[in-house]
Amino acid sequence: MRNEFGRRKGAHVLKFILLGAVFVVAVGFVTMTLWNCLIPELFHGPVITFWQALGLLLLGKLLFGWNSHHDKFNRGREWKARMKEKLSNMTPEEQEKMREHFRNRCGTGFGGWRREQGNRDTDQPKNEEKESL
Repeated sequence: MRNEFGRRKGAHVLKFILLGAVFVVAVGFVTMTLWNCLIPELFHGPVITFWQALGLLLLGKLLFGWNSHHDKFNRGREWKARMKEKLSNMTPEEQEKMREHFRNRCGTGFGGWRREQGNRDTDQPKNEEKESL
């Protein structure tokens, strides 16, 4: 199978996996070397192996997080507030036109499924109405 540049995708995946493994090994050895040069000398701590260094890195990531993007959930709120502000300055016709544009562009998503299911429930008469008919 080829990608848009005419190269095989398998080669790219293999290269990505290989570079990832090299990166993990390099970071593990750097951590092990720094620990073994500093900690035993400064704090009389133990000398660690490569696998212990990888374990320490994993423990640090688990305790302190995988990234530094603490405001990623706040961005959605900001976008929503800007959109509400834009909609409040529009006429009802312009608002409906914009909503229709987003429905056509983005599709219904999961919210549309719930809406369709809710509409089906309202279209059907309730049990009491069925019995009285």
